[in-house]
Amino acid sequence: MRKLTPVALLCAMSVPALAQADCGEVSITEMGWASNTVVTSVAKFIMEQGYGCDVTVVPSDTVPAVTSVAENGEPDIVTELWLNSAGEAYLELEEQGKIERLTKVLEPGGVEGWWIPTYLAEKHPELTTIEGVMANPELVDNRFNNCPSGWGCRVVSDNLVRALDLESSGIEVFNHGSGETLASSMASAVQSEEPWFGYYWGPTVPLGKFDMTRVELGDYKPEVHTRNQTQEADNPGVSEFPAATVLTSVTTDFKDREPEVAEMLSKLTFKTDTMSALLAWMDSNNASAEEAAVYFLSNNSDEWSSWLNDSAKKRLASVLGE
Repeated sequence: MRKLTPVALLCAMSVPALAQADCGEVSITEMGWASNTVVTSVAKFIMEQGYGCDVTVVPSDTVPAVTSVAENGEPDIVTELWLNSAGEAYLELEEQGKIERLTKVLEPGGVEGWWIPTYLAEKHPELTTIEGVMANPELVDNRFNNCPSGWGCRVVSDNLVRALDLESSGIEVFNHGSGETLASSMASAVQSEEPWFGYYWGPTVPLGKFDMTRVELGDYKPEVHTRNQTQEADNPGVSEFPAATVLTSVTTDFKDREPEVAEMLSKLTFKTDTMSALLAWMDSNNASAEEAAVYFLSNNSDEWSSWLNDSAKKRLASVLGE
């Protein structure tokens, strides 16, 4: 992707939405994490500039958004809804016909796992499996970088450590005190081309900035993974982390009211790796989510053009100078 100048970004963002009588007021969530702000900004830009909608962004989080739909029938659109966090309340809304999932907005979804730098994997291919790591602990500096206390991944990783008996192989488990130190440990190691082994997830800035290879833990076993989500599980086992399902969902009233916009949203999806790269671009350029949205749209017309109907495609191409 080429880098737009700040002037080009601001010009694209300041173009007024083209009027279109058949799209009215639309409300859309914006959650408190970076990838969601980008998804929301891309969707908002397309709805305003391509479909002429009057879009209101509603700051929210997963549970409050689901609760609001249940109690008030709004907001119209819930972006980047992580199904594993939404719980039974969301599934009940689907059963009641109040909300409908349109698409997996991240493909394959939210990714979690244990990783090593790709340069390490290329030099020592045996480290791409957990068996190889445990047989060669010195190649990963005898350390596993674990999640901070209180994170869900900490519970799962702790149970995996016990199930594997990881420490008996000579690998020390280093429990990070914060997400910042976990991220900085990866950055410091990769920038110096030193060994690093630990947990991380995406889409995130580090997985967009650094070329990392996932260590294979084996097959994904749903029952084992569920058991591993319990603090100090009685019988922990070894299972790969599954990709988390991440959705764009809309109220059924909105889908009936704005079928063409709903059709567009049903196609609006990002590869998880693409989103990580976009977050890395934001970080490197100190850019806002709105600037990242215009940057993505200005450099990926081959992707978004298939999301839109013909008239909206022409409007957006005109705004972005395509």
